Amino acid sequence: MLQVANIRANKEAYIEALKKRNFDAEQLFSEVLDLDETRRSTQAELDETLAESNKLSKEIGLMFKNGEHQKANLLKEKTSELKETSKSLSEKLADTTAALNRHLYNIPNIPNAIVPAGASEEDNEEIFKEGEVPQLAEGALPHWELAKKYDIIDFELGNKITGAGFPVYKGKGARLQRALISYFLDKNVAAGYTEYQMPLLVNDASGYGTGQLPDKEGQMYHVTEDNLYLIPTAEVPVTNMFRDEMLSESDLPIACTGYTPCFRREAGSYGAHVRGLNRLHQFDKVEIVRIEKPEDSYKALDGMVEQVKEILRELKLPYRILRLCGGDLGFTSALTYDFEVFSTAQDRWLEISSCSNFETFQANRLKLRYKTADGKKQLAHTLNGSSLALPRVLAGILENYQTPEGIMIPEVLVPYTGFDIID
Repeated sequence: MLQVANIRANKEAYIEALKKRNFDAEQLFSEVLDLDETRRSTQAELDETLAESNKLSKEIGLMFKNGEHQKANLLKEKTSELKETSKSLSEKLADTTAALNRHLYNIPNIPNAIVPAGASEEDNEEIFKEGEVPQLAEGALPHWELAKKYDIIDFELGNKITGAGFPVYKGKGARLQRALISYFLDKNVAAGYTEYQMPLLVNDASGYGTGQLPDKEGQMYHVTEDNLYLIPTAEVPVTNMFRDEMLSESDLPIACTGYTPCFRREAGSYGAHVRGLNRLHQFDKVEIVRIEKPEDSYKALDGMVEQVKEILRELKLPYRILRLCGGDLGFTSALTYDFEVFSTAQDRWLEISSCSNFETFQANRLKLRYKTADGKKQLAHTLNGSSLALPRVLAGILENYQTPEGIMIPEVLVPYTGFDIID
């Protein structure tokens, strides 16, 4: 979330910047600053009351020690009043702080200056494109038909077991899925990322820490009896490893990678664009997360983009990179680059990765700080990226590598699959 001090210092500039998101912050900012004034004055009054109470307690102790019981008892009445006052002020402070945080939790991150204004994905900027779109033979099939033809993914069986959006991978389809996970992790580890295997359930503090709560509460699967949430991405548990941590400057940068299944309700999703692997409730993803010093974070973001580029080059999939506009930017992000792979059989682009810099937005929620060499405490910058999300990468491979003889396996994956064709 945004820091109140920054809102106070940059109120007009922030209001203008959030217009890129089509978000009117003027009233909300005014309420935030009013609440903060109340919080600070209440805190000052409480501190003063507690200090006076402590002072009187010491005086009472001395009076009893000196045998001045009557004076001591008179002061005890005063301390009782002060305790009632401090209790009332403490309750007021807690209520005001809670109201302030509720307001702050509903304000999105400030877009970076280079984020274009825009209302929807139609206004995103294409900044890079690479790879040749293959010329497929007549009668080329979309991946959901290829999956059925070669018996490698069973959507109906997943629907029987759980429901729509939970496919079952079979035979060479399962092995290709496992190969992609291992390949992505190996690439990330070779690039200096430390691999983690994380829990698939998180508490609400973790959801608030990375910004999924309250913004995406309706999109997350909630285990109500235990108040735990199935993760929508490995970003949540990986980044929350550093919640409430005070790092040293020498600890940075921190680079993590992890594979997890991901769970999203995707409420309201329907139509042809969600067929097959295009949109699922459960899917596999390999994530990269970085904790950086503020002055290094955008260079790190560029490095994450290059990491994903290299993987797609080795897979020889045609792809493009979009700079997301304000209207399509995620709630927590200051700048996001989306990668899309071209699905030849569907004749459309499919999003397969997002690389984002959250600047201090998540770190402020997480209380993730580091101590500089001169002893100053500072919020870190957090970043994350998909490296990569498997369903649409798999869809792209199945569709773009199909031939009359079968589906060829990208050369870089053959050592992982142990076969070079699905036939």
